[in-house]
Amino acid sequence: MELFLQTLIDGGLIGGLIIVVGVGFSLCFGVMHIVDFAVGEWVMLGAYAAYWLVRYLRQDPMVYLPLIFALFFAAGWLVYPLIYRAVSGRRHHPALMGLVFTFGLSTLIKGGALSAWGYHVRSVSTWLSGQSVTLGVTTFPALRLAGFVFGVLATVLFMVFLYGTRLGVSIRATAQDRETAALLGVDVRRVGALVYGTYAGLTGMTGVLIGALFSIHAAMGAKYVIFAFFVVVLAGMGYVPGVIVAGLLLGLIQSFVGVYISGRYTLLALFLLMYLSLLVAPRGILRRGL
Repeated sequence: MELFLQTLIDGGLIGGLIIVVGVGFSLCFGVMHIVDFAVGEWVMLGAYAAYWLVRYLRQDPMVYLPLIFALFFAAGWLVYPLIYRAVSGRRHHPALMGLVFTFGLSTLIKGGALSAWGYHVRSVSTWLSGQSVTLGVTTFPALRLAGFVFGVLATVLFMVFLYGTRLGVSIRATAQDRETAALLGVDVRRVGALVYGTYAGLTGMTGVLIGALFSIHAAMGAKYVIFAFFVVVLAGMGYVPGVIVAGLLLGLIQSFVGVYISGRYTLLALFLLMYLSLLVAPRGILRRGL
């Protein structure tokens, strides 16, 4: 029973962090109708940014979270016009063009990282590393707990922004129908840049926490592309609130399969569930996606 409870807690804590990646990825698809293959590379760059900042400035990586959000927001804002150019105009199959563009962007970033930093595995520590909170028979690793709190707070604040502000209404209107939103006066290009910048900023910040929890290397992003796909498919494409349920489910599957079966079968379990979801509920487990 103790092992079951501990596995449940570990899965929930990891799921909280994955939610942040999934929220940005889902909104990116909802507004721009592109599947961003570069999501894992934003995570990887966030982790590396924390590593190099800690190495040269000698402060705890948590201190740099606002700076990393600002840097990645600016990078996403600058990259967005290129994506917009790839998917707009009279091009055939704009969704496919977006997919190819982000795949190329992912390959370029990963190749650049391998050339610059090689295959060396690095790590970064925070003041929370090695700390834990014990409650009854269960233990909450402090860094995972901080990642979960960060994930919940970031998601709640983002949802408040999305559903409680005028700009959030413009973003949701653009996600539902871009042409109609444009006719009503929404600057869909500016909204797209804002969404992609926010998505890149949130994903970069998540990369800092993932880098502190696990190892940092140039190929680490591939796993998070799969996780983002899993979360968005289960949540329903473009349905942001469903990402919370799907992210927690991913964390629990990863934790329970790793403990009770083997970590080698985690991806197999995820793909099996994603396949069944597409067969039984193609609009997501809450049946609210596109």
